Amino acid sequence: MKSSRRRIIHIDMDAFYASVEQRDDPNIRKKPVAVGGRPEGRGVVAAASYEARTFAVRSAMSMAKAIHLCPQLVIVRPNFKKYRIISEQVFSLFRTVTPLIEPLSLDEAYLDVTENSWGEQLATPIARRLKKLILETTGLTASAGVAPNKFLAKIASGWKKPDGLTVIANERVEQFLHRLPVDALWGVGPITAKKLRTQGVEKLVDIRKIDMDQLRHVVGSQANWLRLLSFGIDDRPVIPHRATKSASTENTFPQDLVDQEIIQSEIKEMAQRTAAWLENKALFARTVTIKVRYSDFTTITRSQTQFPPTREIDEIAASALRLLERTEVGKRPVRMLGVAVHKLSALNLVNTSTLKSGSLFPLLEH
Repeated sequence: MKSSRRRIIHIDMDAFYASVEQRDDPNIRKKPVAVGGRPEGRGVVAAASYEARTFAVRSAMSMAKAIHLCPQLVIVRPNFKKYRIISEQVFSLFRTVTPLIEPLSLDEAYLDVTENSWGEQLATPIARRLKKLILETTGLTASAGVAPNKFLAKIASGWKKPDGLTVIANERVEQFLHRLPVDALWGVGPITAKKLRTQGVEKLVDIRKIDMDQLRHVVGSQANWLRLLSFGIDDRPVIPHRATKSASTENTFPQDLVDQEIIQSEIKEMAQRTAAWLENKALFARTVTIKVRYSDFTTITRSQTQFPPTREIDEIAASALRLLERTEVGKRPVRMLGVAVHKLSALNLVNTSTLKSGSLFPLLEH
């Protein structure tokens, strides 16, 4: 089975939030820094500097645990408005080379440079030049992965962080796949990896050998998708950004969460981040949705629609926490959480003179 001949780049800013704060405050450069909430408020780590990571401090960890691991940790409250401005600078650089840009978050994106405005035949010089431009423009480093598809490009970008560049040429795909552990696969966290190892699946390529019924027993509906990835096959296109109809914040955790207070703190932090995005975009949301994926990959959503629409941080956080009460968190291990807002409007309808006519209601349904 052969990979396609596309040229895909995945670019990921290095410890983005923490690196921005270190760039802007000389007093915390080269110190362990965590961006996130206060430990006494059950805050969580949104980003950890590489100095903090040497103490095993990681994103999505409770800040209380981070402080326990690294007592000298410098905690900085997130400034999402600043991060978004820098993100836009980076994405402006991406747009100089291709319109085929798929944002994954403020600090990472896929680029399809199979055809590009720089006239380059190969993706590697494009990735190298973009890394240089990002550093010159923002003072920040980024890591890049170059590969024939999105799956491999994303793995490659994390291969030599920070400030890395890893290229997986078509002829090296099979060799590269043989080097990867099974938990390099999307959707395979520590618990699932442990289950797969009990079935003799140690490496990513071992997925090819396991009986499909056995594989479905462990990973459910993901089985066919993981089998394709084990051969390096990923035909998903790079999908450019479309008009915003919703916004979300999601996090898949390196270890399943079981503590209800930590889960509540995570949801609150995500809701606050999503509300900050609304504030920055001058938008209001009518619907709040949370997503919960349990350790067995069962995924549920819970939604609440209200009127008038809001972008108040406290209101959106409170709605998300109420929705969490309608799930089985605390009883079942959780591997992923998300908070989203839908039915966006540039108007807070309660303050409009045309509210009585109802003429503005269709705006909320787009």
